[in-house]
Amino acid sequence: MSNLYVLYEHAAGFAVFSVKEFEEISMFLPQVESSVTDFAKFNSIVKLAAFAPFKTAIAALENVNAISEGIVPQDLMVFLDDFFSKLKKKKCQLGIADAKLGAAITEAIGVQCSHFGAIPEIMRGIRFHFPKLIKGFTAKSAGIAQLGLGHSYSRAKVKFNVNRSDNMIIQSIALLDQLDKDVNTFSMRIREWYSYHFPELVKIIPDNYLFAKVAKFVKDRKSLTDDKLEELEEIVMDSAKAKAIIDSSKMSMGMDISIIDLINIEMFAERVVKLSEYRKKLATYLHNKMNCVAPNLQTLIGDQVGARLISHAGSLTNLAKYPASTVQILGAEKALFRALKTRSNTPKYGLIYHSSFIGRAGLKNKGRISRFLANKCSIASRIDCFLDQPTSAFGASLKAQVEERLKFYETGEIPRKNIEVMKEAILTANQKSITNEDAVEDGQSLKKKNKKKKRKHADGEVSSGNVNGTILEENDANQTLSLEDQSNSIVVANGDNGELSKKKKKKKNKDKNKVEIV
Repeated sequence: MSNLYVLYEHAAGFAVFSVKEFEEISMFLPQVESSVTDFAKFNSIVKLAAFAPFKTAIAALENVNAISEGIVPQDLMVFLDDFFSKLKKKKCQLGIADAKLGAAITEAIGVQCSHFGAIPEIMRGIRFHFPKLIKGFTAKSAGIAQLGLGHSYSRAKVKFNVNRSDNMIIQSIALLDQLDKDVNTFSMRIREWYSYHFPELVKIIPDNYLFAKVAKFVKDRKSLTDDKLEELEEIVMDSAKAKAIIDSSKMSMGMDISIIDLINIEMFAERVVKLSEYRKKLATYLHNKMNCVAPNLQTLIGDQVGARLISHAGSLTNLAKYPASTVQILGAEKALFRALKTRSNTPKYGLIYHSSFIGRAGLKNKGRISRFLANKCSIASRIDCFLDQPTSAFGASLKAQVEERLKFYETGEIPRKNIEVMKEAILTANQKSITNEDAVEDGQSLKKKNKKKKRKHADGEVSSGNVNGTILEENDANQTLSLEDQSNSIVVANGDNGELSKKKKKKKNKDKNKVEIV
């Protein structure tokens, strides 16, 4: 008959509870479930055997982080080793909440661990009555400890590299899609609104952004004269279009418009122009963010398609966990479930359909290239997620592989193997990292040399005789001193020589006044 002990991890520390009559309890699990809430019945079965409180909040956070990853922390190992070393002859079994942690404890200490049967109910009872089971501990102090540890634990989990935050990509691509819809809707509205006054402008300038800018500039078409041709050319960037706008304004079939209506149209056009300009800035921000967070995925499939994959997956880590078959149909879930329900053909692609590779592929090869591209996207996302120093070398190699596969479908030219491509990518990535490290080391060494030279000049250790020599040496090293630094160094050197010459003269005078004693 083995004795059962239950390990409970609390915000205040580690506790081991002894359970009486374990085999009988496991036979009557429904009775255990009903008696968990009653403290008198529960305390007769479960009693505290040992308790090890955390010394500091930092120690508590470190231990909880290790336990959440299934690793036995040093404090817990020492605590359990000391506890079970006293029970040498007895057979013991340790109840644990996490199976992964139980396997690690068994490997480290050699104690048999269990996490099923009546143990979950016993753990629930310990969690419910924990402040009463430990002397000198109250529900208020337990709540404070749990709240403090909860805040620090969540803060530590959220804490990551600020420059590599994929949440910013998710928000920016969502805002970019929303802005595209809004700008298109507003542009259509301003076209319809302004076309009552100047209908010919739509045919001359089909672009929404330029149309809004021209409408804001022209206002009343009757006020548009040949004097404004140069300003109109700057907006349209085409002299022929600017001339056509002025000519059509003189012969327009549009109706007259009041000043108040023109003011409202101008204000609305200004809003559309600002929204379009902000959309361009947001696209640049997304490009820079993707280059920092997922450079390989960006190089392979582009900014917007890569960002949409990350957004649809929820995070870059989730995307890295997906297999290639899931990445291929990511975004086409409705079509997939409809096909499974009706037993028809499943979709060949989802969000990656917007990639240029699938557009360039033939009709027969679209499914093949989408499967191959999804495979490369999953590899690129995993490299981006788990690589410490971000680099786009792997993305460029994967993109070249997709290009070769397209050629293979068209011409039959055999592409390179994946092992060869990856070896080349690793070599290029290592070369880039070596060159960056050398540049950093060179910069640090130059800074140290400059600091040493400045210290020498400040201490006045340079004499007037070797000032020119130091300047020449600095010129040889492609470093020129400014005129102020040169003049200061010369002044300091001359002052030092004057003081030294005075001291020598005093010593000579003293030697002359001395009388030799025989």
